Amino acid sequence: MMKRLIAAMPEDIEPARRLEAETGLPLAEIGVHKFPDGESLVRAPAAAETVFLYCSLNDPNGKLVDLGLAASALREAGAKRLVLIAPYLCYMRQDKAFHPGEAVAQRFIGALLAQWFDRVITVEPHLHRTKTLTAIMPGIESSALPAAELLAALIRRDGEVAADILVVGPDAESQSWTSSVAAAAGAAFMILAKHRSGDRDVSILAQETENIAGKHVYLVDDIVSTGATLSAAASLLKRYGAARIDALVVHALFNKADEKRMLEAGIASIRSTDTVAHETNAIEISPLLAAIVEKDEA
Repeated sequence: MMKRLIAAMPEDIEPARRLEAETGLPLAEIGVHKFPDGESLVRAPAAAETVFLYCSLNDPNGKLVDLGLAASALREAGAKRLVLIAPYLCYMRQDKAFHPGEAVAQRFIGALLAQWFDRVITVEPHLHRTKTLTAIMPGIESSALPAAELLAALIRRDGEVAADILVVGPDAESQSWTSSVAAAAGAAFMILAKHRSGDRDVSILAQETENIAGKHVYLVDDIVSTGATLSAAASLLKRYGAARIDALVVHALFNKADEKRMLEAGIASIRSTDTVAHETNAIEISPLLAAIVEKDEA
């Protein structure tokens, strides 16, 4: 049996090929057949001692059962160690019961994945009150990879003078990694204040406005699902004289109508990493993943 293998769910075969090219590890595609009643037949390729199973968990309700079946099939085929590569990790935002009777989805999903895998690797999970993946995935290894340098590298490639750039985070939760992007780009940063009263009902305020006028603003966010936050932020920044506004996103979950609204709000371009396949993808994460895969040891 071979030592190490990348296996990919069908929807993730393209980014898995990029990881294959970076690491030189062999790649096999998990077979998934859908029956008319909606159930799945999942087939594992020839396994290895360690299998890196690539499955980004956007649209999670449609993926989690197939992922669990794939993990089971790989164990049955002889895999001794399973490592999940989930560049986007679902259900991290619901980290407590905000109202009586609510399920704490983060805790449930973390425990579920810990039953199936020996290690989980992800990129910029949305952790707020929970500070580490270890807290929600007991008993296994976990790695949360930062994306700040990837976004900063794109800003540098744009070639703007650092003094003309302002990196803006949309809310207090974004401060840590917004400041990291700005530091890596050699630019100033600012954090806005957000109030959300619904999925698409968001208001944005700026505590300091004197540094906005004339600046090339890079709005940065980890997850964009509707674009309501970035649209509101762009409208505010335009009002205070921003010369240009571009958005850089780690996980792009929004649809075409949401994208249109963001552009109409004044955002000149929206670029995302390929943690989730999206037409705005402009930043490949395969080098980031390859660095940790190459260091992985059983």
